Amino acid sequence: MKEYQIAVINGDGIGHEIVPAGMKVVQAAASKHGFTVREQAFPYGAGHYLKTGQFMPDGALEELRGFDAIFFGAVGLPDVDDRLPFKDYTNKVRTAFKQYVNYRPVKLFPGIQSPLRGKTEEDIDFVIIRENNEGEFVQSGRMLYPERPEGLAIDTSTFTRAGTERVAHYAFQLARKRRGHLTNVTKSNTLIYTLGFWDLVIAEVADEYPDVQYRKMYVDAASANFVLHPEYFDVILTTNMIGDILSDLGGAIMGSLGLGGSGNINPEGDYPSMFEPIHGSAPDIAGRGIANPVGQFWSAAQMLEHVGEIEAAKDIMAAIGKATGAGVLTADLGGKATTAEVTSAVLQGIE
Repeated sequence: MKEYQIAVINGDGIGHEIVPAGMKVVQAAASKHGFTVREQAFPYGAGHYLKTGQFMPDGALEELRGFDAIFFGAVGLPDVDDRLPFKDYTNKVRTAFKQYVNYRPVKLFPGIQSPLRGKTEEDIDFVIIRENNEGEFVQSGRMLYPERPEGLAIDTSTFTRAGTERVAHYAFQLARKRRGHLTNVTKSNTLIYTLGFWDLVIAEVADEYPDVQYRKMYVDAASANFVLHPEYFDVILTTNMIGDILSDLGGAIMGSLGLGGSGNINPEGDYPSMFEPIHGSAPDIAGRGIANPVGQFWSAAQMLEHVGEIEAAKDIMAAIGKATGAGVLTADLGGKATTAEVTSAVLQGIE
């Protein structure tokens, strides 16, 4: 019997509700499909920072490295500077473990009406591949005399050929497995050096995939087309910041950010990948039992697919669709179901 070691990190806020629910779903799928999942919990996040002064203790990354995957909720609390969670937890894990692919799928689930009038499940079904280690979020910069009239601030984006090529190959190979279309979302008409280089390298990689239809689209046009013509998209390849923004827009056209799952993936398997919903920690609703767990469940399905348990992942996705199709929806989707009720419906769908 196959066995997988999973590091479980609730994080903060609603993470303490939806991550345990997600692990129930993982364990149900494991039981059905004949493999074992061993969990080990870690208390990392903003709450840990308030107690200890660190989001993760020294040596945490080395300990996490031994796991097959990391199952994570969300990070951040009102009493903690909101610049710190990314710097001291999320980005630290993503870069240390070379999770250079951020995989964020967008699809319309049964029983949920998109805010886009008249759009159906066939129209909204694409994947955003966000470069996850470079680009605009490398945090290379500084402030000089911010309190003075001559103050200034600089952030420098970093794009390397190797970093761009590797994520481009991943995205084109994914497009081959889907509908054979890839859109490079860029802004090289104004960021002429960094994104001009990005476009150049991606176009070179595109030549290696003549069977994939390739096009370039500026982010302003892509944002409009998300709303007007989501059916245009199959696989989207884009930069760290653009992908961060567009994936929230993707969540919105699905009906709620609470639906979106994601994976921070090291495709080579040299390090563990980390799976998390796209939303935040939502401390305003934490502890009330009304958080939408679907994004966490979708992240669970991605995690199982990543480790090779394809049928178990399919079962989770089918069970989510059964639950939403039956109208078991949380308040963010206009329903009245609790976190526990959605979880129970999905578990029944799996079993």
